[in-house]
Amino acid sequence: MVDLGCSSGPNSLFVISHILDAVEHLCTKNNINGSDNLPEFEVFLNDLPDNDFNNLFKVITSGRVIGKNEKRRCFLYGLPGSFYGRLFPSNSLHFAYASYSLHWLSQIPEGLESSNKENIYMARTSPPEVFEAYAKQFQRDFSTFLSLRAQEMIAGGRMVLTLVGRSVEDPSSKDHSAHYTLLSQTLLDMVAQGVVKMEDLYLFNVPIYMPCEQEVKTVIQDQGSYNLDKLHVFRVGWDAQDNIVNDENNHGSGKLVADCVRAFMEPMLAGHFGSSIIDELFGRYADKMEEHLSMETSSYYTIVISLSRKSK
Repeated sequence: MVDLGCSSGPNSLFVISHILDAVEHLCTKNNINGSDNLPEFEVFLNDLPDNDFNNLFKVITSGRVIGKNEKRRCFLYGLPGSFYGRLFPSNSLHFAYASYSLHWLSQIPEGLESSNKENIYMARTSPPEVFEAYAKQFQRDFSTFLSLRAQEMIAGGRMVLTLVGRSVEDPSSKDHSAHYTLLSQTLLDMVAQGVVKMEDLYLFNVPIYMPCEQEVKTVIQDQGSYNLDKLHVFRVGWDAQDNIVNDENNHGSGKLVADCVRAFMEPMLAGHFGSSIIDELFGRYADKMEEHLSMETSSYYTIVISLSRKSK
């Protein structure tokens, strides 16, 4: 089995550990192989080569997650590489899982520099060609991902994919892009004060796409290698404590959301604008997010799908 986009912290092993627990529980419950002869697991942890695999290996060897079951025979391996390329031999993969990684595109859609300008993502002020470029890039990438895993997966193998999505078909809706719009506005404020160059802002776009349910279904159907067994959607609050509009903790929530966004955006922003602006940028961003949260709660829309590989 493989975790696609595993990251590097202790949480990287939480889902894999839960999956192993579930399989072992079912084997014991159904007396498969006997309780003293549980299956052996070969688990691959995949992410891009610049992921901190050394830290991940330290978590693994600590035994805090995977090693809690003394009878468990689990062999874990790091697997650097993009999941938009081949990762495994043909007909070798039984189970694949990806959590909040497939919204990352393989590249920034082409042609955005001259058309998206003051926006860093899809926004209401973006022209139609920006929405089209993002949608087409997602369709290509997701179809490629499915095709590659189909070559690697045995017939009857399963994938469970968790994606950040949007609840409406309109890609300009603030339903999924409010935090990027606020980040664009923060950068524009810094442009006005001479901290950031306008030409640098024009050249920066985020390689992320959050699809609606129908887009996900359409790509799966068109690619044709899988049965879509389940699709479930739900909302997740950026702040677990943020369930009351205009509460007294907007400042804390604003900083919490800013820190969450910083965790995955900082490498791109620092690489493009320079690391010297990062602290100021996210300090300002936290203030804007605090103001935003004083008017409405903030959450993101999650799509979970379970796919099984059709017979070959």
